[in-house]
Amino acid sequence: MFLGMIPAAIVGVLSIALFITIIVAIEPIAVFVTPFAADWDELPRAAIRFVAGLALLLASILIIVNTYTTVTLMVGDAFYRKIAAHVDARHGALTTPAPEGLWKDLRRGLSEGLRVLFPTVGLALLVFGLGFIPVVGTIIAAAAAALLGGWLLVVELTNIPFESRGIHLTARRRALRGSRAMSVGLGAATYLVFLIPFGAVIAMPAALAGATLLTRSLLDEGSTTADADSSANFAEQPPAS
Repeated sequence: MFLGMIPAAIVGVLSIALFITIIVAIEPIAVFVTPFAADWDELPRAAIRFVAGLALLLASILIIVNTYTTVTLMVGDAFYRKIAAHVDARHGALTTPAPEGLWKDLRRGLSEGLRVLFPTVGLALLVFGLGFIPVVGTIIAAAAAALLGGWLLVVELTNIPFESRGIHLTARRRALRGSRAMSVGLGAATYLVFLIPFGAVIAMPAALAGATLLTRSLLDEGSTTADADSSANFAEQPPAS
């Protein structure tokens, strides 16, 4: 837990600084994105800009939480691989596939990172738009951010345990979709915990351990190494690149 909190704390400080910057600048940003309200009466103009500010905060939180997870896993790669390996060892470690080479791993990592980043940006725009729905917009936007953002979060969190089995992004998503409720449940719960001040720092190691257990469950891996072939159908798929 302590090892996993070190990179989480480092990236967490930067994420908090970014979020504070957004809060400080939220009013001029809200004015910028609502130019159509410039000639409105003061009350409706203030109301629409307040709604815009809330929508911007929800969209910003979504991007920050998912980007935080990606960057933290990159910075603390060695630590989180050790956590995943420890969880696997306690439940029956599997045979680790041979490494494919540094440059191939880097190219795949960059490609997969972009394939996760683009949906995150698209979802942030959706959350921003939902925030403008009268009366219930903020509630709907917050729920969409937690559920859909939780899905993207669990896709990222399971990267290390799936990759250690030679299973990459396309096959990983297919496995997660096989038990969507369980996958979204872990992702959404983690997303909400990450919203608590310093919650992400404390919970990040546990989230990675939970993602490893989820991986074992999805691949129907038992408590012994005899079940190592249970992930073969996924591992045989060509790596996403």
